[in-house]
Amino acid sequence: MRVSAPVRATVQRLTLPILIFISALLAVLGKADVLLFDRVRVLLADTLAPVLQVAGEPIASVSNAIGVVEDVVTVYRQNQELEIENQRLLQWQQVARRLESENEELRNLVRFAPQGAVSSVAAQVIADSGGAFLRNVLVDVGRRDGVARGQPAMTGDGLVGRVIELGDRTARILLLTDINSHIPVVVEGTHERAMLDGDNSDQPRLVYVQPKTPVKPGDRIVTSGSGGVFPPGLPVGVVASVKGMIRVELYADLARLEMVRIVNYGLDGVLPETAIPGSRAARARTDPAR
Repeated sequence: MRVSAPVRATVQRLTLPILIFISALLAVLGKADVLLFDRVRVLLADTLAPVLQVAGEPIASVSNAIGVVEDVVTVYRQNQELEIENQRLLQWQQVARRLESENEELRNLVRFAPQGAVSSVAAQVIADSGGAFLRNVLVDVGRRDGVARGQPAMTGDGLVGRVIELGDRTARILLLTDINSHIPVVVEGTHERAMLDGDNSDQPRLVYVQPKTPVKPGDRIVTSGSGGVFPPGLPVGVVASVKGMIRVELYADLARLEMVRIVNYGLDGVLPETAIPGSRAARARTDPAR
């Protein structure tokens, strides 16, 4: 079909305006679609917000719970570290207290100057044979340090015992509380002579006291010097009880004995064989059947 020339000319003239109109219309419609999309998006957001909030609460709760668990784990670890540190500090505190106690005993020994002594040597207790039948300690000095059997061992508070066994580097001290210990003593004030006998208790007995002698609690007990083993006047203890049997509370704390001073008074008294544990005389005394 043939198009006439006038028609074709008319179409050509109208084509450009039509295209311009269509372009403008598309631009307007595109802008309108953008605004419509934004409105729809806002509407959907407002509508779905409560749903999203409800759906997000479990997630937030789980997140908070995880945070709480992490905090608990952190606190537990910190507590464990603090407990370990506390134990370490307690150990150091015990060491410090022990060193303080040793230093106090050393100061007491340094201040303690036995009158009339020829010589003396400080010794540390390295073993304790305390038990139901023996009350003696081993110290770290011996024959090479000038120690001799029978010499008294003392602290700054008073008499502890005497040397019964001797080696080149060690010595064994029989304590006043041992059942084999027998020390001639005197009650100050009354000047009554007696014997201090150990019986493996913390408070030795005062025996051979005259019945009419007025011994009362608080009376001071010192060595009498009889037998030539100990010089007179060494402090021993005080009378603790007079009911039934006279008991003496010792000045020296034998339960916490760590340092002693072994004193040489230049005496040549003989140490009784009954004072030596294991000897025949000692066994005969402790065993009535012998």
